[in-house]
Amino acid sequence: MIDARRLRVLRAVADHRTVTAAAAALYLTPSAVSQQLTVLEQETGHALLIRSGRGVRLTAAGEILVGHAHTVIAQLERAEAELAAYAGGTAGEVTVAAFATGIAEVVAPALRRLSGPHPGIRVRVRDAEGDESLPLVLDGRADLAVAVEYRGAPHEDDRRLSRTPLYAEPFDAVLPAAHPLARLPDVALAELAGNDWAGPYPGNPCHDVLQLACERAGFEPRLAHSSDDFHAVVALAGAGAGVALVPRSALRGMELKDVVVRPVRGPAATRRVFAAVRRGAEGHPLIRPVLDALASVAAGLPAD
Repeated sequence: MIDARRLRVLRAVADHRTVTAAAAALYLTPSAVSQQLTVLEQETGHALLIRSGRGVRLTAAGEILVGHAHTVIAQLERAEAELAAYAGGTAGEVTVAAFATGIAEVVAPALRRLSGPHPGIRVRVRDAEGDESLPLVLDGRADLAVAVEYRGAPHEDDRRLSRTPLYAEPFDAVLPAAHPLARLPDVALAELAGNDWAGPYPGNPCHDVLQLACERAGFEPRLAHSSDDFHAVVALAGAGAGVALVPRSALRGMELKDVVVRPVRGPAATRRVFAAVRRGAEGHPLIRPVLDALASVAAGLPAD
């Protein structure tokens, strides 16, 4: 009989590609992870991993077993959700991992909505960039993620996650006030091809949005200044150091000194935001109200 706990270990190794990283995610020692994998190989009668440099990769048998692990783990999540519902699980803690603007836009307002009808639900919020929150959910260190689409993100049909679309928002061009295009009502990205740019570091989902938008416009942005803080990015533009693309919600309430903000003409750079939980957990009596509150807040956001 295959132990479900060992399936979780195998999936973590498949996700993180090293035993050490999987052990850290599972709060185990690397030797404990290796031992669990050895026993799992004995249980199945197949080699499941191949050492590859400092990492590991799955064998064909390992790929087959991980596919079944997604189904088994999702079913266990559903079982836990149904048992919690049966027990009247209306009190407990839900950990939400979200990026800063997502916290301001939907998470914080959702907390206010939950406080009345669901006083027993305690929500703990973790600030995590859009590409960090999904691994936290998959590793069991968060119950729910508010994340954005990015290169390498799990696809919508990923068997490990259940996703709820929340909102999409455009990126606006931020130009120094003295920029030659500042007088125009809108700008095309191709018109900014020769400029220096300020923007997030590689790995930040907003960096991917910038790269893809400029690629579609026919050029590679010359990223002269890097910061994951949009206040800093806007300040650099105000100092004449470059131009930027900034999510519209990040600009709300910001002091826009010495810059102009213009919508992008033509195909717009867009950030698509969604909530995600481990598949099978979407019906949990603690998680479902949080998902519903997030969706309700998102539905009431002003149309951009």
